[in-house]
Parts: sequence; C-alpha cells; structure tokens
Amino acid sequence: MKPADHPPVPAPKIGVLLINLGTPDAAEAGAVRRYLAEFLSDPRVVEIPRLLWTPILHGIILRTRPAKSAHAYRQVWREDGSPLAAITRALADKLKGRFGPEVLVDHAMRYGRPAIGERLAALKDQGCERILLAPLYPQYCAATTATANDAAFAALAGMRWQPAIRTLPPYHDDPAYIAALAASVRASLAALDFEPDAVMASFHGMPQRTLTLGDPYHCHCRKTARLLSDALGRELVVAFQSRFGRAQWLEPATDTTLAALPGQGVKRIAVVAPGFAADCVETLEELAIRGRETFLAAGGTHFAYLPCLNDGPDGLSVTESVIIRELEGWRTVS
Repeated sequence: MKPADHPPVPAPKIGVLLINLGTPDAAEAGAVRRYLAEFLSDPRVVEIPRLLWTPILHGIILRTRPAKSAHAYRQVWREDGSPLAAITRALADKLKGRFGPEVLVDHAMRYGRPAIGERLAALKDQGCERILLAPLYPQYCAATTATANDAAFAALAGMRWQPAIRTLPPYHDDPAYIAALAASVRASLAALDFEPDAVMASFHGMPQRTLTLGDPYHCHCRKTARLLSDALGRELVVAFQSRFGRAQWLEPATDTTLAALPGQGVKRIAVVAPGFAADCVETLEELAIRGRETFLAAGGTHFAYLPCLNDGPDGLSVTESVIIRELEGWRTVS
C-alpha cells in the first residue's frame, strides 16, 4: 500500500470523566463488605495510622457493619441498581453530544465499578488525548475530590502515553450551581402540601480535625448554605450528617438537630442535601427515612426530603455549565 493510500488518522478526541463516590454491586452483605473494605482502606477517608486502623477495620467493622449497611441499601435500591450509580450513569448519558462531536463523556466511581483507571484507559483507547476529570463534589474535600484525583493519577502513572489532564475545581459558590439549587428547592417546596417552619441544609460530615488540618470543606459548605439562603430569601438550618466513630465531627449534627427542633417550636421541616450531586443511601435512607423517623418521634408533625439536582434539568444545566468552562481552550467548537 502506498503511503497516500493509508486511511486518515482520526482527529484527537477530548474526554470528560464524571466521577462519583461509588456503591456496592448489590444490596447484600458480601457486596457491601467488598465495597466498605475498599472505601475504608483509603487513607484519605480514614486518617488513622494503618497499624492501628487495619485490625479495627478487619476485626470489627467489616464483621459487623456490612449487614446493617446492606439493609439500608435495600430500602433505596432501584430496578436499575444503586441510586447513585444509576443517576450518575444517566447524567453522563444525557451529557453525551452536548459539547460537540470531539468530546466523549464517560463516568466512573472512586470505589467499586466502573473503576476510574478502567474508564480512563477506555477514553484513551478511543483517541482522547486530553481528559477532564470531573469529580461531582461541589465542595472540595480531601476525602472526596482529592482521592478521586489520586486514583486517576495512579492509573496515569502506568500509562506510557499519558493524555493531558485537567481537574474540575470545586463549584460550591458557582452562580450556576447556586441558581440551580435555588430553583430546585423552590420547585420542591411549591409541590409540598404544607409550609415548612424551617428548611435544613444537611451536608455530609467530616471529622473536626480535617478542618484543623486545613481542609476547606467546612468553609465551602457554609458558603454554599449562605449563598443558597440569600437566593431563597430565608435562613437555613445548617447541619452535618453521617458521623462515624468516636472522634469529634463537624457540628451541629443532623440527627441531634432534627431531634431538638420540635422542642424549639419547629414542627414542620424540609431537608435538602446541597453537598450531594446525586441522591444516594446517605440522602434517601439516612435523611428521608431515618431523619423523618427521628423528627416525628421528637414531636414534629410534617417532614419532607427535597431531592438532589440529580440528572434532572437543573442538575444537567449546572454540570454542563461547569464542564464547558473547564473545557475552554480545548474545544474547537462552541
């Protein structure tokens, strides 16, 4: 074959990899145990010396927690699997084609499947010479954003020909994000059959020492809540959920706050989770089910959980907006 007869080399592609936390493959103890073993072995997540933590993890936690967690997952599991996995997949599918023909969109999970390294390799094999890593965490935290990037760069370390990489920065105060949150909350409140006495913003908790060590997560959460409060024209009750272990965690705690509010005259409440891009076991089971039980048992009369942005119009709009901004200079189409 003459050189001129060679087929043309396809134009380089650009990849966008949406990354979320992860989920077990099934709502049963064995799958949850495998997932928790990976999740809780990450030194970004549990900042305890390995020599002390490993016996606790394998000797106690992985023997007792999987059955309890599997029960929680079973209460929210969908026909298409874990809510987090299904929503993240749907969001990636809806974004395909929105950035032009040269941009490929995929998704991965930091823990579980599809793995970050696997999807990075797939994007590279499809001709992506530039890839945007997009962890779907509005507020930066070392235990979420940083560990997702860590896993990606660990996979890149094994590649001879690495693609150029960008990482999505936190968007906790991005006007598009705040506007989308406010629009979603207003629509959800309008659909209720009661007027809440208060609206709570519940963020995932972190140990207090992470703030002391310089993690900006707490500050990002507080700024999101303040901006959302301004946009809604009402003060929000801010709390932090999902405490684990005996260490001091960010305060106030969501569960104790929900238990205390009825005694303070708040009988009707709506709860939103602005730190989660997609609904998951922490929102659908911990807040919508157990949070409701806590509030009503303490004397509350009306409780509503307001859904995350998910893959609906508001979630799609804000995700598209922040990605377009980070692709600037890479794309050849508008």
